[in-house]
Amino acid sequence: MQIDVTSIVEGYAQGYFLMADDSGSDLSWYSSRERTLIPLDDRFRYPKSLQRVLNQERFSVAIDQDFKSVVDGCADREPTWISEQMKEVYWALHKAGWAHSFETWQGDQLAGGILGIVIRGAFIGESMFFRIPEGSKVAMVKLVERLRDRQFVLFDAQMMNPHLERFGAYVISSRGYKDLLRSALERQCSLE
Repeated sequence: MQIDVTSIVEGYAQGYFLMADDSGSDLSWYSSRERTLIPLDDRFRYPKSLQRVLNQERFSVAIDQDFKSVVDGCADREPTWISEQMKEVYWALHKAGWAHSFETWQGDQLAGGILGIVIRGAFIGESMFFRIPEGSKVAMVKLVERLRDRQFVLFDAQMMNPHLERFGAYVISSRGYKDLLRSALERQCSLE
């Protein structure tokens, strides 16, 4: 399969996202009238029980230490939109420096992670997973801290769900999203 990394990055930079269809054989571009964002300001919140976990420092964080395992972890659910073809796309984006995994580790065991695409000041979250309870939640908190420190403009979570709502995620119109994305693309940021 030939992967045109430049065209894929351009699609994301215009506000679209790529997904496999239900059969897993074809990839298509999608957009929506609304987008879900994780706030990078004081609207971000998390349960008090998670603060206790953070205080215990049971997890360490890493970036791209085991990218393929994070992609596999995110795809390991039914139904999944991360087909084998989509995994190849993520790998090509990763090798080109666009796709990243933000990981939590407990000792030498991968506890959880968030898969995303970084385009300048935008972190476009594609999926998350955990293998150890609280692993993905700690990843979320630590990733938000990292994005704030690095002056990112937006953390796109694409679609709302009850899990994201607990972190203060909010919905923005397509027009509002594109305006914010335009601002994000004017800023040079890096996860590292």
